[in-house]
Amino acid sequence: MRATMMIGLAGALLAAPALAGAPSYEPAVLLTATQGQWQGELQYRDYQSNKWEGIPVKITITVPGDGLTLVRTAAFDDGPKVGTVFITTLLIVDPAAQTISYASARARRTFESGSARIIQPAPAKDAQHWVLVETELRVDGDSMAQVRETTTRDEGSMIALKEVNPVDDGKDEWLPRNRTVLTLVKP
Repeated sequence: MRATMMIGLAGALLAAPALAGAPSYEPAVLLTATQGQWQGELQYRDYQSNKWEGIPVKITITVPGDGLTLVRTAAFDDGPKVGTVFITTLLIVDPAAQTISYASARARRTFESGSARIIQPAPAKDAQHWVLVETELRVDGDSMAQVRETTTRDEGSMIALKEVNPVDDGKDEWLPRNRTVLTLVKP
């Protein structure tokens, strides 16, 4: 039911006509405009103190040239015991289906892949000022959940908030899982 409502909402939002005279900024255009080097923190919510705790992250986003594919390489400083963790993600936007498919690689783990529906809740002001929401049904921890990632770009800053809504808990409640808070270092 939740997935059907989200897909219906996404379709309605994406089918809405653009404002008269306003340029159209499709999700592929907005996402490829994130190309560059970013740094900041991957933050987790400490549920005891209700505060965000962070670890340093550096992310490089490249666009191979087709305007639909992105390669994101992230390096997380996971402390002295683990060291730097590298995650490389290949993403491709399908404008017709309004989805983004991904495959991520991390040492000593199996590939993670999936496809999320893209929702653009409001027209973008320009390629550096926008909000996109990605939703998908997938395993989170040990159970199925609706996963929602809301990315907000404001010029040289970008925040991606990941929230989960467990399917089998009998509630319709989105819980914050983590967020990435970034600053553009080099376009």
